Amino acid sequence: MSFKEKIDMDRLPRHVAVIMDGNGRWAKEKGKLRVFGHQNGVKAVRDTVEAATELGVEYLTLYAFSTENWNRPAFEVTALMELLVSTINKETKTLMENGVRLNAFGDLKSLPSRCYKELMEAIDKTSTNKRLTLNLALSYSARWELTQMAKQLAAKIENKEMSAADVNEDIVSSLLCTAGIPDPELLIRTSGEYRISNFMLWQIAYSELYFTDIFWPDFRREHLYEAIVNYQSRERRFGKTSEQVI
Repeated sequence: MSFKEKIDMDRLPRHVAVIMDGNGRWAKEKGKLRVFGHQNGVKAVRDTVEAATELGVEYLTLYAFSTENWNRPAFEVTALMELLVSTINKETKTLMENGVRLNAFGDLKSLPSRCYKELMEAIDKTSTNKRLTLNLALSYSARWELTQMAKQLAAKIENKEMSAADVNEDIVSSLLCTAGIPDPELLIRTSGEYRISNFMLWQIAYSELYFTDIFWPDFRREHLYEAIVNYQSRERRFGKTSEQVI
């Protein structure tokens, strides 16, 4: 029996987030430059998006480029930005055919102008699609996001739009990049690393974490199915006892 056949379609996670890791090591094992790994990672993105769409997952968030990634060698950063542009151009038609709405969050204005322009055009073109929302976290980190949220809160209080006593979890959530999007129930990280790497720290407070040794370029739909089956085997208590959630 395949992992897909084991999935309980009535208990799908609404939102799956993925830390796509291992492109560089995958390429190094093959005696290639890191860029080769990033190029082949696009295949994994395509397969994962198609699988999530077919299953009926509502939101898929991919950690594509962190604020810390700007510190990588200039050649690699430039190649990544060019790959982003070419991938958006190639995949927009497929997104439209599959009913996928593209969204992006992070410090998007820090992207090269051409990347930003292509990204915004693709987001606008797919804006009415409803099967799956594909979020790309670009030039993003959780600490950056929380800092921006804190600045917005401070400005609101300074402008007397609210008081410090008014601040609660709902207001904080409304000022994050993911406002209006449910928190991920499942977070997947590839490549065998066991850390969160500054990703959606507020939103994954109660996410189920799934780690796999598979490098991202080798990640395929069956690996996504396996992660969802593992997720469905867990008891989600949210601080309650087992007896309370039965």
